[in-house]
Amino acid sequence: MLAALSLPGRKETQNQETDIKSLIHINFDKCTGCSLCQLECSMDLTGGYNPRRARLAIEHRRENLYHFPVVCNQCDNAYCMNVCPSKAISRTDQGIVCIDAERCIGCGLCVEYCPIDMVAIHPGTGKAAKCEMCQGHPLCIEVCPTGALEMVTLGGEQE
Repeated sequence: MLAALSLPGRKETQNQETDIKSLIHINFDKCTGCSLCQLECSMDLTGGYNPRRARLAIEHRRENLYHFPVVCNQCDNAYCMNVCPSKAISRTDQGIVCIDAERCIGCGLCVEYCPIDMVAIHPGTGKAAKCEMCQGHPLCIEVCPTGALEMVTLGGEQE
């Protein structure tokens, strides 16, 4: 299952100048629920190990029989970007949806409209934060011991 649902034939909008080029692919059947991805992510974001502050989540289902990592889909038609009144959310040349902390007013609309709850208000800054794929080099993928998370370049090749 790819992190984004529909890419072919996408329509360009005012906020989206670039196609999505790569995504984090989730192999949930390989996830052991170890939380190393969350620990690495939270360390990068906050400077400390706190899985609740990570920019990805692990849903534990069926009495912990399986674990389902959830990451930002870098949506084709990103609701967070569309509702941001300060235009603090935009897509990079690599296709990654990013938040400009300088422009963010901390209103929380992006949090409210994210359909998978992957945008949060950072408690220290009061600004929105989300997975920005570590600017194309996701740390969560680097530390995943089982291959549950992989970078997929659209066009079919895995990195």
